[in-house]
Amino acid sequence: MSTQTAHLGIRGMSCANCSQTISDALESRDGVSETTVNFATDDGTVEYDPETITLAEIYETIDEAGYEADRASRSIGITDMSCANCAETNEAALESVPGVVDAEVNYATDEATVAYNPADVSLESLYEAIEEAGYTPVRDEGSEDESDQDRRDAARQAEIRKQLRLTILGAVLSAPFLFFLADKFLLGGTHVPETVFGVTFGWVEFLLATPVYVLLGREFLVNSYTALVRNRTANMDVLIALGSSTAYVYSLVVLLDLLAGNLYFDTAAMILVFITLGNYLEARSKGQAGDALRKLLEMEAETATLVDDEGTEEEVPLEDVAVGDRMKVRPGEKVPTDGVVVDGQSAVDESMVTGESVPVEKEAGDEVIGSTINENGVLVVEATKVGADTALQGIVQTVKEAQSRQPEIQNLADRISAYFVPAVILNAIFWGLVWFLFPTTLAGVVDAVPVLDLVGGGPDALSTFEFAIVVFASAVLIACPCALGLATPAATMVGSTLGAQNGVLFKGGDILERARDVDTVVFDKTGTLTTGEMTLTDVVALEGAAAATDGGETAADGGAVVTRESLDENEVLRLAASAERNSEHPLAQAIVDGAEERGLELSDPDEFENVPGQGVRTTVEGRDVLVGNRRLLEGAGVDPAPAAGEMERLEREGKTAMLVAVDGAVAGAVADADTVKEGSADAVAALRERGLDVVLLTGDNERTARAVAERVGIDPDDVRAGVLPEDKADAVADIQSTGRKAMMVGDGVNDAPALAVAHVGTAIGSGTDVAIEAADVTLMRDDPLDVVKAIRVSEATLAKIKQNLVWALGYNTAMIPLASLGLLQPVLAAGAMALSSVSVLSNSLLFRRYTPDRDYELLGRFRR
Repeated sequence: MSTQTAHLGIRGMSCANCSQTISDALESRDGVSETTVNFATDDGTVEYDPETITLAEIYETIDEAGYEADRASRSIGITDMSCANCAETNEAALESVPGVVDAEVNYATDEATVAYNPADVSLESLYEAIEEAGYTPVRDEGSEDESDQDRRDAARQAEIRKQLRLTILGAVLSAPFLFFLADKFLLGGTHVPETVFGVTFGWVEFLLATPVYVLLGREFLVNSYTALVRNRTANMDVLIALGSSTAYVYSLVVLLDLLAGNLYFDTAAMILVFITLGNYLEARSKGQAGDALRKLLEMEAETATLVDDEGTEEEVPLEDVAVGDRMKVRPGEKVPTDGVVVDGQSAVDESMVTGESVPVEKEAGDEVIGSTINENGVLVVEATKVGADTALQGIVQTVKEAQSRQPEIQNLADRISAYFVPAVILNAIFWGLVWFLFPTTLAGVVDAVPVLDLVGGGPDALSTFEFAIVVFASAVLIACPCALGLATPAATMVGSTLGAQNGVLFKGGDILERARDVDTVVFDKTGTLTTGEMTLTDVVALEGAAAATDGGETAADGGAVVTRESLDENEVLRLAASAERNSEHPLAQAIVDGAEERGLELSDPDEFENVPGQGVRTTVEGRDVLVGNRRLLEGAGVDPAPAAGEMERLEREGKTAMLVAVDGAVAGAVADADTVKEGSADAVAALRERGLDVVLLTGDNERTARAVAERVGIDPDDVRAGVLPEDKADAVADIQSTGRKAMMVGDGVNDAPALAVAHVGTAIGSGTDVAIEAADVTLMRDDPLDVVKAIRVSEATLAKIKQNLVWALGYNTAMIPLASLGLLQPVLAAGAMALSSVSVLSNSLLFRRYTPDRDYELLGRFRR
């Protein structure tokens, strides 16, 4: 048994018992031979058998024990990959490096995402693993001003240029073959001589084809050798090398008079030209698929205008801006980095981040997002986030991570790809042998099929061996694992980027897939369907009357009689607001703001007392004032009964009502309400039109919850009220226990446990907080309608993936039998092979035109 030792930094330990807990958890796992965990140094070592337990499982064990082992993540560009099998080879190579927790390689983006133990793994060791597998990593070298993304873009552009050069070279050298073929099939063979200067014309074809075979075929031959000998696997390069080499070597043998037959130098050359052209178009399409993210990064401002306390301005490079710096942003300029407005007022175009086409008004105290465009006024912005911490960089990183995590449907393609190339080679060998051994029988079967015989006469026109060679080459070349490997990642790459452009961030391609399957949407109330900001909505003044108290004149029932003074609404509000001036409670602040908006002059209260859970007791201008609930008044001996009817009405409307008592008698009531967001009712309507159940989950009381549900269109039976934050996860789990798949939509803070439990957790962000860990999906805007947008992007992406898979699988299902039956020339098979992968990428690129706002148009909410 070979063992490995992992040196781990461990976070979250608070005492020696913690270290013992981790040791016990690890040592309970099969394959772990010894552990040492040191609480004092926050680290540990684990000796384990990698054949029995993986490092990923060790990390998972530590996580399940309630602690966290240090891990780093790195994205590495890889060139020279030709199909999904190459991606799997690189994954295996990276995961074989001791200390690597997990590796995912995306063939569509030419990138590897590696999670590893930073104590045991160096970046160089990852590069070496990729190189030993026969591929080229994009190394983190060069100018300090050059970003990692810049290096990858440069590598991709270099690959595009290389494939273009090879394609042009091959096309120029192969162009004469087109004339030769035209003469042979269309002109009766009268223009091409049989000999040139006494030498067989075949040598001319040899001289034209050999440079193409050497220059264009070298890469496929080398990669095939690496795949077969070093990695013990087979990829697309093996198929191309087999097909082109078969045609070239067979022709050379015939040319040397070692075998009788026709020459296929034209086929060998044109196979490589078609495939190289396909590689060029594929590389170009991959670059186009990533254009949206690059354009997003290019929208970053290059400089910022800093201002100091004296008003002195200085233009500096963006990288020199630090947190706390103040920047002047003039009309038409980009906001350099995330910040908060400290002076000025303007409208800011945030469409490049949130997808919202209407500019957003900004004033002092409002947050702004870096790279958005200031429309009209001058703003002074204090930087709050710079560099990699900005919203834009966060979006780009989130999308990249999403592209590296593929949907479950990719597993189908991966399983097929793993056996695809060997199966194709075996199929080609089988049919080649069958045609060689039973040519007459098979020819009779093929002749009975009403399809065009593209080979040119079949076995009757060619020797049996030659026809078997043609069938073998065609059957090898027609198969295309590229199209299958590109089907899912290409669509996922475009879908995740499309979501980001519309203000919807998916944490992974697997989330894109899961969002489509949601059948129930669970909304939190405060901050999700409502603004979360209390506003004064009602002021009620009661008419004067007699009321019994505990002192003074005796009434018939034994109580004291007081006369309630008649106060108008403004006076009731003025006294209530004055009483609440010293309170920091949101309900109190809404009352104060409401009074100030009406222009009422407030007084400072005396003897202020905050009664937790009930309200405030104070003296205003010598008068005893109480503002709070029924318990507050009853505790002070004030009868709340005269206001009972109004209180019930206000609460029935979903408002938070508070009684106002003055000098021992109830004088009226004030009410606050959390304002329902403009798009909430439209969002619920759109979801219900799609056949989804919509549930309201809130900690508010039943009456308030039902009132909000009624306003937004949620069925009263789908309201779950009085649920504490810590119990929301159980409520979501209960909903899903019946087999439903729920999307929980919340603010990402108090709702974190529920977001984590849900089939899809969706957090509504503020536009600058884009990394809510508990959520699977983050909505950049505070609009619930974006939930519909997220589901639409998910559905569209999965539809595009299925289109690609149907094309890739359908192409191979239809074409492989045709080639096996001898109905395709090898050169046509090669052209079809190149076209298939290009068509899948082109179909994915067309997805960039998709707009997820159609439901909004039906609601009259948005226009395309």
